[in-house]
Amino acid sequence: MALSGLPISALIVLDKLATKGPMTPKQIRSEVTLSPRSVSDALRRLTDKQICKRTPNLLDMRQPIYSPDTGTIRAMHINFDHIRAMTAIYKKVV
Repeated sequence: MALSGLPISALIVLDKLATKGPMTPKQIRSEVTLSPRSVSDALRRLTDKQICKRTPNLLDMRQPIYSPDTGTIRAMHINFDHIRAMTAIYKKVV
């Protein structure tokens, strides 16, 4: 499964994108308790694995918009309930 090589920060970002919809990195940082560097790394990993798409933001070209690739997510049979459970356990430990 492609998610096995992703850090927990990438799973948190993926879950947020799947529930809230397309967002900029700044919007993602305001929704999660991750550092800017962690969010950037998570988005890079998700786009490298083609789980997320990066599109230009016509309102602010400095902040691209990231959205989950629903086709890839469906093909990978990603279970967001499982991801939420894993990230909840991680948040309790940290």
